[in-house]
Amino acid sequence: MSTIDWIVLFITLLLIISFGIFKSRNIKNIDGYLLGNRSLPWYNVGFSVMATQASAITFLSAPGLAYSSGMSFVQFYFGLPLAMIVLCITFVPIFHRLKVYTAYEFLEKRFDVKTRSLTAALFLIQRGISTGITIFAPSIILSTILHIDVTYTTLVIGSMVVLYTVYGGTKAVSYTQLLQMAIIFSGLLAAGFMVIHLLPSEIGLKEALHIAGKSGKTNAIDFTFDLSNQYTVWTGLIGGFFLQLSYFGTDQSQVGRYLTGSSIRDSRMGLLMNGLLKVPMQFCILLIGILVFAYYQYHTPPIFFNSIETDKLLQSEYKDEYRTILENHQKLSAEKTLVIHELTKEVHQENDAGIDTSRAKLAHLNDQSKQLRERVIALIEKNDATADVNDNNYIFLSFITSTFPKGFIGLLIAIIFLASMGATASAINSLASTTVIDIYKRFVNKNGSETSYLRASRLCTLLWGVFTVIIALYASKLGNLLEAVNILGSLFYGTILGIFLVAFYFKSIKGQAVFWAAVLSEIVVVTIWNLDIIAFLWLNLIGCMAVIIIGLVLQSIWKDSNTQKSLTN
Repeated sequence: MSTIDWIVLFITLLLIISFGIFKSRNIKNIDGYLLGNRSLPWYNVGFSVMATQASAITFLSAPGLAYSSGMSFVQFYFGLPLAMIVLCITFVPIFHRLKVYTAYEFLEKRFDVKTRSLTAALFLIQRGISTGITIFAPSIILSTILHIDVTYTTLVIGSMVVLYTVYGGTKAVSYTQLLQMAIIFSGLLAAGFMVIHLLPSEIGLKEALHIAGKSGKTNAIDFTFDLSNQYTVWTGLIGGFFLQLSYFGTDQSQVGRYLTGSSIRDSRMGLLMNGLLKVPMQFCILLIGILVFAYYQYHTPPIFFNSIETDKLLQSEYKDEYRTILENHQKLSAEKTLVIHELTKEVHQENDAGIDTSRAKLAHLNDQSKQLRERVIALIEKNDATADVNDNNYIFLSFITSTFPKGFIGLLIAIIFLASMGATASAINSLASTTVIDIYKRFVNKNGSETSYLRASRLCTLLWGVFTVIIALYASKLGNLLEAVNILGSLFYGTILGIFLVAFYFKSIKGQAVFWAAVLSEIVVVTIWNLDIIAFLWLNLIGCMAVIIIGLVLQSIWKDSNTQKSLTN
């Protein structure tokens, strides 16, 4: 990056952090630290909810996912608006009426302390690991830009976010997220226009989308009912609905966001705002990835987008073989560009026969490109068995650092940093609040002072921050980070949601039954995932329904057993 880019980056980050610290000054109690004194307006709640979900992973991995796999991932969010409606009707008024700090306090009132503790533990495991992944995402940026080991950048970024969160608490998180989302939306809009501007003068948005479509990248909607397909309308509407309902309704990182609302109305408005804006926002982010793909049809793309690994090859015994592959890659890319120009011409002339011929040529050349890429990956693995051979997360980053003008690169990098800071700060804050409220205050120090609880909250924030940084150091082995986070969530969210739905709607099921139903359901979900039987989004539905069904069965058995004992006595 240029000096101008670094200036833009640091000024943007300094502005955000200073604003958050200023707004969170004079925090004197646990209510202010964990819930911002429940005083925030609806738009602040809405942007905070969005920023918590939209981590750096969204802005790094989503364009890369669209580049390599197409637009199908957008279907993942189709169940989100429905989930927001259910939350507004059911979850929000209950949580506000009970004046809880965490969602899990409600479970002890409804069931018993062991069910509350089990649910809180499931959340802490899932959220602690996934937060580590969100810290790793921006670490990739600094690693790529500065050409230093990702371990060092992970430690620097993790430490920065942890220290800022320890000081400011929820209020700092919420106010910074408000400003973050304004900058993020502006930057994304500018990035979209910039990608289109970089395309050849005769190629507009329509032609770029047509070219991407002929390469199978604009597959945004898939109505096939295939349980093994990760992204279809049905997995999004059904599996995605249960995942989003669990995430926003039972994950403290989100529950803590809308509990900061000054009223039930403000919390509801914030969630509905998120439901209306999230799908279009995600569509636009994926669309940018498609446009990057179209750009590289006219320009030679890197054969492997992680320059750290390819630089290692150039210093290894395999450098000559790698250079030969690069030469072939350059020739093949030139051929593809000619075919793309032919395809563009046929599209303008609406010549279906010519389009089919050009498309067949393009598919053949794409297969050859794939083979060359696989050879490079094989060399990377031979050179270093521990190398990261999934470069999906580097695609968008590589593109903007090599094509965007000075100053704008710094702004885009700042956007990714801001997204990471917002999501990470929310998550660490929620981990601390769950630990303090559901464990420390419940079992360790039941009658402590406000000062002792505030001190414990800051200490837990620090400890969870250290834990997530340690997880981040191992996140490079997880492939596409966006999918890794959602798969991890799907392993736990269905079970947690099932517990809450039983609490709300199945009054006959008691604590003992739901506790063991949750344990058995989690075993079932993990087993199904381990055997790779079904697409991961369906695990949310399976886990949720398993808790309900097993809970009903166990409650019926124990009820009959108790009835029999009573008759015998």
